[in-house]
Amino acid sequence: MAKCHRNNIGSLILDRAPSTSSSSTSSGNHFRLWSTFSRSKFRRKIVDAVSCGGSSRYRHELREEKDDKESYVTATAKSTKANTIGAALNGVAFEDKSKKSEKLCDLLNLAEVEADVETKNKEEALEVLKRVVRELQSSSAAAVAARGDEEDGGGCRKKIAAASEVRLLAKEDSEARVTLAMLGAIPPLVSMIDDSRIVDAQIASLYALLNLGIRNDANKAAIVKAGAVHKMLKLIESPNTPAREIAEAVVANFLGLSALDSNKPIIGSSGAIIFLVKTLQNLDERSSSQAREDALRALYNLSIYQPNVSFILETDLITYLLNTLGDMEVSERILAILSNLVAVPEGRKAISLVCDAFPVLVDVLNWTDSPGCQEKATYILMLMAHKGYGDRQAMIEAGIESALLELTLLGSALAQKRASRILECLRVDKGKRVLDSTGSCGALSAPIYGTRDNGMNHEESDHMMSEERKAVKQLVQQSLQSNMKRIVKRANFPQDFVPSEHFKSLSLSSTSKSLPF
Repeated sequence: MAKCHRNNIGSLILDRAPSTSSSSTSSGNHFRLWSTFSRSKFRRKIVDAVSCGGSSRYRHELREEKDDKESYVTATAKSTKANTIGAALNGVAFEDKSKKSEKLCDLLNLAEVEADVETKNKEEALEVLKRVVRELQSSSAAAVAARGDEEDGGGCRKKIAAASEVRLLAKEDSEARVTLAMLGAIPPLVSMIDDSRIVDAQIASLYALLNLGIRNDANKAAIVKAGAVHKMLKLIESPNTPAREIAEAVVANFLGLSALDSNKPIIGSSGAIIFLVKTLQNLDERSSSQAREDALRALYNLSIYQPNVSFILETDLITYLLNTLGDMEVSERILAILSNLVAVPEGRKAISLVCDAFPVLVDVLNWTDSPGCQEKATYILMLMAHKGYGDRQAMIEAGIESALLELTLLGSALAQKRASRILECLRVDKGKRVLDSTGSCGALSAPIYGTRDNGMNHEESDHMMSEERKAVKQLVQQSLQSNMKRIVKRANFPQDFVPSEHFKSLSLSSTSKSLPF
């Protein structure tokens, strides 16, 4: 047999007994079985040992075969079930993946189509710009106007149409402005300003240049570099009176070009300021309100560059601006221009020489509630008070104290700060005048206390202090009374309204440190 079970022969025990005496058998050794086994039992053991446990092995194999069949059936059932479920899941997953793949392909195809369409549109737009520039550069407008035949007239109409197209293309599209300038559209448009005798061509070129310079500093510089400023002035100063549309287009161009700092000195020294002032004053009543507003804004841009102030002072602009103050639509812009002019000594002198300049500026503080107007007006008055000693008396006579006191309470933070500085400057100036009236040294700005080597005894010092206090007290009382009258006027009280005795007593007993409101 190939193999045997040890438990089937484990009870078969052999004993080899050694010889104990010399009289033993000649073999010397013999084997014997333990007496515990009977013959029948031993025979059974021998049979089992010879058969190597065949019956038990057969039963074991049957059992294993049965178990294997059951496990195979179970495994097959499970595998079939799992395959069925997996197939279903794989089908769903495959379906989802296929749908996602289809969507992704659709998106990629759509993006590719859109990119192709966008590229095609850009190419078409570029071709349009190239065509427009070619038409602008095609022929000379001067030759067209000189010959005047039908063919040349058609060429001029082409240039006008091209300039009008540039105007429309550059109005809203910043990329078109850059591309047109790179293609060379600016020089032919500048040449059309004075080379053509046709008003429509001049207007079309002016507005095309205006739109090319919108929010594009490089184009603004290129337009000025091409000589547009002098050509515009030449067009305006021609013997033939220019059309109103041409004048308005030139003013609009000066406004746009003057916004660039590098263009300010060129435009200021070219003589454009005189034209802008005339347009602003509207002496010939040919300027529209839009043209006057553009001229005012252009003058503000030019006044930022201080060397241009001398060109502005050659005109009567300051007088016109001061007389125009009170128009709410332009007052803040006017004050902004005066703020630029007052920063220059020549500008301060010119303002102080204008009749009623200080009453007008003080009146601005009385009627306006705009923080911008208040801040600019106090800035002008502050510089005039600090730099021009002769102007302080004119400010006091114009009633500036009451307006400043009210402004320190009701104005914006910046206006309050500037009003306080002006009041301090006026207080020091009033103290100096008190010293001059007592025969003291006029160079002192205020009495010096606590020193004895100034040549005054205690009585003179007390007298000087009392005079100064009286002056300050009188100033405060006048200011309070003026404020009360203005408050009553603003509150629309009855004309016969009389302040209470309590207010009068407060105003009589108040000081600069204790105001009744």
